[in-house]
Amino acid sequence: MALTVALLLAQALAARALPQSFADLADEISPAVVNITTSTVVEQDTGPMPMVPEGSPFEDFFERFREQMPETDRPRRSSALGSGFVISEDGYVVTNNHVIDKADEIDIEFFSGEKLSATVVGTDPKTDIALLKVNPEKPLPFVSFGDSDTARVGDWVLAMGNPLGQGFSLSAGIVSARNRALSGTYDDYIQTDAAINRGNSGGPLFNMEGDVVGVNTAILSPTGGSIGIGFSMASNVVKRVVDQLKEYGETRRGWLGVRIQDVTGDVAEAMGLDSVAGALVTDVPDGPAADAGMQAGDVIVSFDGKEVEDTRGLVRQVGNTAVGKTVRVVVYRDGQTRTLKVTLGRREVAEGSIPVAQPGGAPEAPQEKSMMGLTLKPLDDELRAQLELDEDANGLVITEVDELSEAYEKGLRAGDVITEAGQQKVTSIPELDARIAGAREAGRKSLLLLVRRAGEPRFTALNIEE
Repeated sequence: MALTVALLLAQALAARALPQSFADLADEISPAVVNITTSTVVEQDTGPMPMVPEGSPFEDFFERFREQMPETDRPRRSSALGSGFVISEDGYVVTNNHVIDKADEIDIEFFSGEKLSATVVGTDPKTDIALLKVNPEKPLPFVSFGDSDTARVGDWVLAMGNPLGQGFSLSAGIVSARNRALSGTYDDYIQTDAAINRGNSGGPLFNMEGDVVGVNTAILSPTGGSIGIGFSMASNVVKRVVDQLKEYGETRRGWLGVRIQDVTGDVAEAMGLDSVAGALVTDVPDGPAADAGMQAGDVIVSFDGKEVEDTRGLVRQVGNTAVGKTVRVVVYRDGQTRTLKVTLGRREVAEGSIPVAQPGGAPEAPQEKSMMGLTLKPLDDELRAQLELDEDANGLVITEVDELSEAYEKGLRAGDVITEAGQQKVTSIPELDARIAGAREAGRKSLLLLVRRAGEPRFTALNIEE
């Protein structure tokens, strides 16, 4: 009897977890999914034609050959296929940016068979999202964005689109993983084993309520076909981008104005941090953070009331914050936390125009010393010229690196310049010796160095135990 009850309970749970059919849900969502066909003019390059000397017996032959060749030098049209979905009854359509990039004509085919031409409202290459607009004669069926943060590994999801040009094809799977990053700054992908192939790009990933929780964007495959590893950009990222594209025709992301790197275990130990978390500031050029008093060597532990786990998390937090908003940023500096008020700028305006902050200081008499697997020498005019550094650049240049040392393993190379040690400027060998001695007296096992290569800064912690 007990066994029978257990079996019935197991069957009931299995039935609840696995729907008997997705047909009703498919009927509900299909009218809002679209096929996208793009057309692009491609210039032809025929390459060099054979040269025949005048009067050659082959001259007539090659002339006839050229006359018989097709006119391949004329521009031709290239077509591509993708997917998308309607998000409003008045005709806004979401897809991937790479689906419509450089397209001259964009045609939308609806589930009903109707076709309409679309125009581009705006694009965001950083998240590979594009917003299109069609002008329908009557209200269109549409779908809504769901909360992608509620999607759990193991949840059922449906992918729909135009795989390999087959049109309006549905596939089912589960959420395989969350918060995947591929190569973009703002990546937040849902990984799924629902079949996604070429042509599915830009199509929706639905939850069981019929809400869009992702936009199908990429696959991982050695063959080009689906092997059950697909990636959909999370709807919470897409919705913010779409709202800005709809309002402004472009994105407007917050900008803090710092260069940062992750806090590693040895860096945390060298700085006396309790946990390996936060974003270590390597440089503060002119911008919002500099205006608020942030300094290189600060560790950002909280931004706008939320803890900072790592650099990727901070970049996303800042980018999702409104331009012009004044936020509280908590930093760890000199063994204690400080709260700074920063008014965010706009990343799109500032990007590509950040100057490199260069430390100053008076040069010391040249000397050379080997320590921590490094051979070091203070910068002088000759070294500045060799390394193409500014006249006021100061620090200790690395002239040699022991290939068996920790320093070599962590990427330090000859030509790198150490400008800070223990979060204080260093311009001479005696100053570095003093920083090492001070760290040892404080019970530290490693020393934090600020190293610049071609003007780009990064922090590295090296072991100083005797």
